[in-house]
Amino acid sequence: MKQIKKCVLAYSGGLDTSIIIPWLKETYGCQVIAVSADVGQGDELEGLEEKAIATGASKLYILDLVDEFVDDFILPTLKAGADYEGYLLGTAFARPVIAKGIVDVALKEGADAICHGCTGKGNDQVRFELTIKALAPQMTIVAPWREWDIKSRDEEIEYAEAHNIPLKINRETNYSKDKNLWHLSHEGLDLEDPGNEPQYNKPGFLELGVSPEQSPDTPDYVELVFDKGTPVSVDGKALKGSDILRVLNKIGGKHGIGLYDVVENRLVGMKSRGVYETPGGTILYHAHKVLETLCLDKDTQHMKTKLAVDFADLVYNGLWFTPLREALSAFVDKTQEKVTGKVRLKLYKGNIQNAGVWSAHSLYSEEIATFGESDYNQKDAEGFINLFGLPVKTRAMLEQGLLK
Repeated sequence: MKQIKKCVLAYSGGLDTSIIIPWLKETYGCQVIAVSADVGQGDELEGLEEKAIATGASKLYILDLVDEFVDDFILPTLKAGADYEGYLLGTAFARPVIAKGIVDVALKEGADAICHGCTGKGNDQVRFELTIKALAPQMTIVAPWREWDIKSRDEEIEYAEAHNIPLKINRETNYSKDKNLWHLSHEGLDLEDPGNEPQYNKPGFLELGVSPEQSPDTPDYVELVFDKGTPVSVDGKALKGSDILRVLNKIGGKHGIGLYDVVENRLVGMKSRGVYETPGGTILYHAHKVLETLCLDKDTQHMKTKLAVDFADLVYNGLWFTPLREALSAFVDKTQEKVTGKVRLKLYKGNIQNAGVWSAHSLYSEEIATFGESDYNQKDAEGFINLFGLPVKTRAMLEQGLLK
């Protein structure tokens, strides 16, 4: 076993990391410095310092990463229009910003190891470790789930109880959750059976909003302004990105927007069922896509849609800090130069309906597209169709023996 003197732990105060502090001290006899990242998870950070120290950490850093998370990770992904099998990547793009912050602390503290609480069955271990390898390739990585004898969350709870570690969960409400300003994910328990409907209407299940059934009977309208693909205001009020997301989370949650239930293909080879709450993010994605339909030419729009799949794969697979992701972001930024304008949306019972879109860079011309009289010469279509359809006609003539 490698000697470790000082280890920096990615600490959330949840079940996994709560038991890792005493485990590290028992296993490696090392000093443990806990690092918690504020990525907008709210009251989950309350009481963490007291808890971390009580369970054996020498100190706790709480890093305010909210604006960096939104500006440098969320918004580039939004502008790319990237989603992974419909999942809006809330956990995936939070991991590199958290890992980056932890690397900064480890280097500052002169630590010789970084530890995370990700399981050996999940994607997050890859996301954390690839970021660490990219930014601090010399750093030893400790992954307890790949070392200890604990095999389940029930056994984790038993360990915590044996070491008098206080927990906010119990065996009956032991959903695995990940929360940040962008989303909240739910996994485990009854959700492990894809045949079980999520308990959206059960008190306490949803945290960022309500189910469509419990949403108001009266719709709300929201107006978003974008500048070069970046949201800059809501309902006429200029706000920074994180505050825009807070406003949209509130109104979106109110109307049951952004609930997504999916069996997704994990990087590690298995399928996994997750339920996601992404109210504000879903509104932003919808509004941005609507504006792009006005401002992007056909070929750029179609190519961007194709590359969005690759961008999403990179984010999902933990490859944020790579030349390819940077190159794709450069392409995306070029496509966004004219994506400036205003979008109005109607929110009602879990649905988002378009209610208007405007841009000074619009490629849509009512004069050209109208069903009424215009300068468009419909006779031009004949020659276009003859040329466009020539390969189809030629093959048909060959197959029918008409080609000379």
